[in-house]
Amino acid sequence: MIYVIATVTVIKGKRTDFLEEFRKVLPLVHKEAGCIEYGPTIDVNTGIPAQKLVRDNVITIMEKWESIEALQAHLTAPHMTVYRTRVKDLVVSTAIRILRPA
Repeated sequence: MIYVIATVTVIKGKRTDFLEEFRKVLPLVHKEAGCIEYGPTIDVNTGIPAQKLVRDNVITIMEKWESIEALQAHLTAPHMTVYRTRVKDLVVSTAIRILRPA
């Protein structure tokens, strides 16, 4: 099993628009072979000192996949290609971290 943390920075004021598009593709991703967990999260203002800044223009996608091969298939799935086209004008940058249990 692998974990993926994808950090998507969107244009200020476009987080809701991005999440609307993301939620359209969500059911298709959940049906993909090897998908264990896949969903968007946003920062919560907690007042906990270690949490530094609350980022209003960042969506963190928390993912769990059975294997790297399942993740690679996800990244090239036709619905993901369409999704990336729909959100490209909303996204400033994307970064991913791929992890395994220690």
